[in-house]
Amino acid sequence: MVSNKSLDESKIIISLLNDLHKSFGSVFNSRALKLTTAKVEARVLREGLGFLTKTLPRLCKCLDRALTLKHPMTQSAHGWDTMPGSELPRFLGEFFSRVFDPSGNVLSNPDAKSVAVIRQVCTVFYKYGLPYSYEQEQNVISQFEKTEDDLRISSESQRAQRAALFEFRASHWRLRKLSQYSKTRITHRARLLLSRVFGSFEHRDIVPRHGPGSVATKQRLWGKYQWRNVSSRLTSEFPLDEYFYVGLGHVCDSLDSVNHMADEDLGALVILVPKDSRGPRLISEEPVDNQWIQQGLHRALVDLVERHPLTKWNVRFTDQEPNRKAALYASSCGRYATLDLKEASDRVSLGLVRLLFPDNLTRVLEACRSSYTVLPGGRRLDLEKFAPMGSSLCFPIMALTIWAILTAGASDADTRESIYVYGDDVIVPTAYADEAIELLESYGLKINQDKSCTKGSFRESCGMDAFQGVDVTPVRIRTVWSSHRSAAVYSSYIAYANSFYDKQYFRTYDTIVEALHAVYGAIPDDRTMSECSCPRLREVARDKLPTLKRISKRYQRKLYFVWDVVTPPVYHSMDGWSMLLRFLVETYQPPRQVTEGFQEEGQLSREAALRLPLRFNPSLRESDHEPFGVRSYTLRDSSVLEKRWR
Repeated sequence: MVSNKSLDESKIIISLLNDLHKSFGSVFNSRALKLTTAKVEARVLREGLGFLTKTLPRLCKCLDRALTLKHPMTQSAHGWDTMPGSELPRFLGEFFSRVFDPSGNVLSNPDAKSVAVIRQVCTVFYKYGLPYSYEQEQNVISQFEKTEDDLRISSESQRAQRAALFEFRASHWRLRKLSQYSKTRITHRARLLLSRVFGSFEHRDIVPRHGPGSVATKQRLWGKYQWRNVSSRLTSEFPLDEYFYVGLGHVCDSLDSVNHMADEDLGALVILVPKDSRGPRLISEEPVDNQWIQQGLHRALVDLVERHPLTKWNVRFTDQEPNRKAALYASSCGRYATLDLKEASDRVSLGLVRLLFPDNLTRVLEACRSSYTVLPGGRRLDLEKFAPMGSSLCFPIMALTIWAILTAGASDADTRESIYVYGDDVIVPTAYADEAIELLESYGLKINQDKSCTKGSFRESCGMDAFQGVDVTPVRIRTVWSSHRSAAVYSSYIAYANSFYDKQYFRTYDTIVEALHAVYGAIPDDRTMSECSCPRLREVARDKLPTLKRISKRYQRKLYFVWDVVTPPVYHSMDGWSMLLRFLVETYQPPRQVTEGFQEEGQLSREAALRLPLRFNPSLRESDHEPFGVRSYTLRDSSVLEKRWR
């Protein structure tokens, strides 16, 4: 048992190499293990963590590009020292040679397990959450501004397309065979598709709510329900008394605040949040009034799209599994290609939304959209994009835009039915891939060529990396290890250990669990059937299993006194009307779930759903597991470790 409480990154890499030696001893022998371990230690000593978070992932990207036949795995591509008489890297060369021939081309019968091994070693720290530098911050902000400049250039083109669209509508029967109208025809079809999807959509039949994140106007959790500013653009589509208050009684009792309420059109606020070792992620916080309506529209749009006959099999927001299974299947047969869009959320322009979506919906979307954002440092930037990441409507509008363009451009029903979209992860028939890429880029979107797979036997979509029908997705460590007790580290590293165990990297599992025991003491394994986070059952550290236990008379089972991750609630009281408003919006469920069995389509208005008796309206019932408390809140990233009987 180790007594050292540290778990440096090199230990995990070396443990992975030892696992490879044990599982692939005939390929990765003792000499190879010794030389590779020495190489890792020397490079980490010389280059620091950059070797693990940047250099090794670059080697994996070269591997992925070679598997998709974008270029051979040659020394000029990967830049590593090569094996004698070969273009393949010496590092992990024993596995590379089971996938590629000496010239770097994919073998006729490559070994998928070797692909999984290389990707695991090279990308285990690819998304490691290290602090980012000032230069990385500026690069992200500069790219955000550059995208805006690109969108301004394309705005003129989109306005011309809209003018051509109206001309086409007037004369498309006469001009439909002219080649110069091909893109206009596609735009027309895309607009018709979205009009059919939203033909019966009533934007006022929504229940707004607040999101879990922070807002540009900086209200805390309870302050979000007490309105100080509501944009006049919003109230033109969503009346104040109907969508921001419980009812007229609430308005009358709050008349003083209503009379002093501002109606300014406030902007969003750019913030940088930790992403991984490559740099921060840019998020744009929305004003609280915009976010309130956006969340309601988001829920209504997602509900409609996931049950509409045109989209329910092709556009998804809550289930990644169809895309993951399709990627796994495509890697074995090659029937489908996976496309990944670069800066997808930032490249769906307002002009493109106006061009494709029906006018009545576009008017509503613009009413709750932020027209500008404030960059770090206080500079205002007018937005050409429809919505940056951070808006509740960014994800669904982006997915629907991609689906409409690709479906409108498809030439036959089989192709149209074989388009699957989850955000910016897109799956299309391989025969349609090149045309799909050209089509999306003609509308100002940008394809990430490195992560798009149109050839070969490698596919990647929604977190599924697959090669020849084998799941080669690596375990990636995001959370930085700490020798101080931390709820995030404790739960994350137990999950990492279990993932390594499931992939049969037992030495790596043992290394992580031993380090956890050194910091946290006794930890139950899953044999105890405990409700808290538990590593898999292994022989390692049996003397560190919890010994303090008792029998629960209520549940008739053993309970152990162990660490558990809990989120302490924050209690705060508001006025009665605000607490009622919170209760109604937080416990509401879409009417189709409430009224299932009452109507064929489950279409009841919001008012009708609220009038249903409590026994028929699960949306107004307390949770089956825990009552909803209108005075109780939880803060993000506030989880702590506590000793509890579990």
